[in-house]
Amino acid sequence: MANLKVTLVRSVIGRPQKQRDIVKALGLGRINSSVVLPDNASTRGAVAKINHLVDVSIAE
Repeated sequence: MANLKVTLVRSVIGRPQKQRDIVKALGLGRINSSVVLPDNASTRGAVAKINHLVDVSIAE
């Protein structure tokens, strides 16, 4: 199964609380922090909600 590398590239300051909660739930803390997550429906749904704040690539 493939993995996704998710990197926070924009600040969560001034964003709605739901978006802040999603960023925290994904394990992202600061700008330019990255996490490798499994490529499944729940991860894709969470990333879709904050796609304007993150950069997503396929992790090897």
